[in-house]
Amino acid sequence: MSKDTVLLHFEDEAAEALRLAQAVGLELAEIERHRFPDDELRLRLPAELPPNVVLYRSLHRPNEKLLELLLVARTAGRLGAQHLTLVAPYLAYMRQDKAFRSGEVVSQRIVGEFLAGLFDGVITVDPHLHRIDSLAEAIPVPHALALSGAELLAKVAVERRERPLLVGPDAESRQWVEAAARPHGLDYLVCDKIRHDDCNVDIALPAGAAVAGRAVVLLDDVASSGHTLARAATVLRAAGAVSVDVAVTHALFAGDALDLIHAAGVGEVWSTDCIAHPSNAISVAPMLAEALREIGVS
Repeated sequence: MSKDTVLLHFEDEAAEALRLAQAVGLELAEIERHRFPDDELRLRLPAELPPNVVLYRSLHRPNEKLLELLLVARTAGRLGAQHLTLVAPYLAYMRQDKAFRSGEVVSQRIVGEFLAGLFDGVITVDPHLHRIDSLAEAIPVPHALALSGAELLAKVAVERRERPLLVGPDAESRQWVEAAARPHGLDYLVCDKIRHDDCNVDIALPAGAAVAGRAVVLLDDVASSGHTLARAATVLRAAGAVSVDVAVTHALFAGDALDLIHAAGVGEVWSTDCIAHPSNAISVAPMLAEALREIGVS
């Protein structure tokens, strides 16, 4: 175990932090967290910290967690930390990357600058970066690494289904589907999507799509409301797919999303453990550990 680095975590992510600590060989320390009746937080870190600190915090349900990051990062510096790295397997507020209407807040830029003011490095998995080329453009820190769960999910898919057809539910998923299909030589296609609002979408298969008789795996970076995946599953079933399963990096599944996609004909759902969920089928800890070694944290 390295004595110059510690991995901090909160109680609700103890299992995920332990997997990462074991993979990279770091000591663990839990941040004590108390909520007062008025919803203010009291946090307590170890009394002394080594020069290098890694904070594990996946940022689903992010609003309160962003405040936690501020409090922890500012306190860690006073307790001896000289280099702070955030490992956030899910990175929030990356979707709003431009103002579509006058006055809209571009949260990607603002949250990115906020994180850059707190940390020296940020490691995440499949962030929503569709109009920029790198994570460093959103979060200008010395070490900004965006990893991908696509190949991990493809491995699960080929283990569970014979030569599956990988399908992306919309144009934004093309990069994940291509990356997942390539190492295994799998067939893939990408659907066309028209979004009317958060819960109302239309999905169309590309012309000439050969779906009949195939075991299909819908692959995407994130499942939130479930409506896109549900509509895609309905279309694929109607086109003759013998089975439709779902593989996603980030299993948000807000509200009744999981019930919705199963009702649309989806069989199994597989996800990474970037967000703890019963559908978790593969750990990203080895991949995160390698990224930490890449930036000199071990």
